[in-house]
Amino acid sequence: MQPTLDDHRPITGHLLAPHALTQHLYILTGASRGMGLAMANLLLQRGNTLLCISRHANSTLAAAAQKSDVSLTQWTHDLADSQGVSERLREWLQGQRAAGFASANLINNAGVIPPIVPLRQSQPADLAWALRVGLEAPMALSAVFLQATQAWLMPRKVLNISSGLGRFPMASQAGYCAAKAGMDHFTRCLALDEAQHSNGASVCSLAPGVIDTDMQAQLRGAAGEAFPDQSRFLQLKSQGQLSSPAQAAEQVLRFLAHPDFGRQPVADVRS
Repeated sequence: MQPTLDDHRPITGHLLAPHALTQHLYILTGASRGMGLAMANLLLQRGNTLLCISRHANSTLAAAAQKSDVSLTQWTHDLADSQGVSERLREWLQGQRAAGFASANLINNAGVIPPIVPLRQSQPADLAWALRVGLEAPMALSAVFLQATQAWLMPRKVLNISSGLGRFPMASQAGYCAAKAGMDHFTRCLALDEAQHSNGASVCSLAPGVIDTDMQAQLRGAAGEAFPDQSRFLQLKSQGQLSSPAQAAEQVLRFLAHPDFGRQPVADVRS
């Protein structure tokens, strides 16, 4: 599959400041909306260097980068093209000056829900899309990130944004549940791999809780006859049990920054 690119040119803020050794590098997928956008804004506010990979760029991030005097690069790339985006990331990382960063972090946040219908009604193309974006791309990006940075001496972390639906089955959610369950398990395997190396990366697949995003709206708007759990999601909204994207982003980034990050390869931000 060919990548869908709106513009190959990166959208950048300012170059690295003289105090670059105190800066942290973050690579974040799915940064154009929802919790991903909230995380990107927080990371920029805190003076980090940020590469965002999404299907669409976000103009507010470029303005935030200029305001915070930090480096921002946005790529518009369809993550269903996992080979293309991972090779692009490899080349980009090889061009970075590792000594300029205090840490390097990959956050695989992007995910999609295919049409909410029982598996017998699902289309193969929709299932392939969900699995490519939600599982194949995080695996490919993690592999390239670890390969390209294996000689970097600073702490390196891989944070995969999972879901409770990767741990609990739900009707009409086979594609999404399978992608998140696969993410959890490949993270367990990756943790074992990295434990074999003295400079291995810390990794975790983290469920961020229930968040008031477009994905939740998609679940609430599903046809009740095709989605038996629709009422549960309507109730979460009506009873105010959803976190805002900003609240969830703060919790997730606090979890990532904790000294014990990676001690458990699969975790939940609420526990």
